[in-house]
Amino acid sequence: MDLQLQGKKAIVSGGSRGIGKAIAFQLAREGADVAIGARSDGPLQETVKEIAAATGRKIVGHTVNTLDLDSIKAFVKQSADDLGGADIVINSAARVGGAAGDIEAIDEMEILRDFEEKAIGYLRVAREAIPYMKQNGWGRIINISGLAGRRPGTAMSGAARNASTVAMTKAWANALGKYGINVVAIYPGQTVTEATFTRLEDQAKAQNTTVDALKADMDSKALLGHVTTAEEIGYVAAFLCSPLAVGITGEAISVSGGQGEDIHY
Repeated sequence: MDLQLQGKKAIVSGGSRGIGKAIAFQLAREGADVAIGARSDGPLQETVKEIAAATGRKIVGHTVNTLDLDSIKAFVKQSADDLGGADIVINSAARVGGAAGDIEAIDEMEILRDFEEKAIGYLRVAREAIPYMKQNGWGRIINISGLAGRRPGTAMSGAARNASTVAMTKAWANALGKYGINVVAIYPGQTVTEATFTRLEDQAKAQNTTVDALKADMDSKALLGHVTTAEEIGYVAAFLCSPLAVGITGEAISVSGGQGEDIHY
């Protein structure tokens, strides 16, 4: 299927690794030119070279701190200048899992930090890119939330930042639809990324076993027989960015391999 993304211009925050990297990769495979942002320049430029070499598309990278408004403004402007505009924004920059702790244990300043980085950081990135999309009369914004927004357990920060991300997604969709801009949130659950294998290597040494054995055990407990990968989230995100997905906006879509027993109507 041709997703009709050839020549589209995408900005991906948190794009040097994990889910953001996988989405940037898939958009480039579908013919988009991509600007990626991350805090650390070294890994960022390695990812730029990797995606460019594999896809032949224009890939650029700029450092960005999504806790800093001036940094976000510079990142979006530099990215749009390099690409010649912006059609797509992928918001994926946030520390994995957020701050730990239940209501009695968590430092509330850590909740505020997570909220500013993810919910407000997403808002700021999107707001800087919206004028380019309005000029085109078309755009896509994809916000990477997290399954803690639906299944928080006792965790405070993951629930607060992820649920707020979804609420904002719907509000943006309501406001921006008249400009041809669709806004969708993705709920990842447990996801295999580069960090997963780093963690499994440490665990394997501690338990005198192998990474393959630990990974097989993880997969055996998953509903579909394997834990969802970042690449699989990338496939869904690329479709949601496509003109073919015009009928999907203001929704929160779980890409978690069926984790959880809850039903959402």
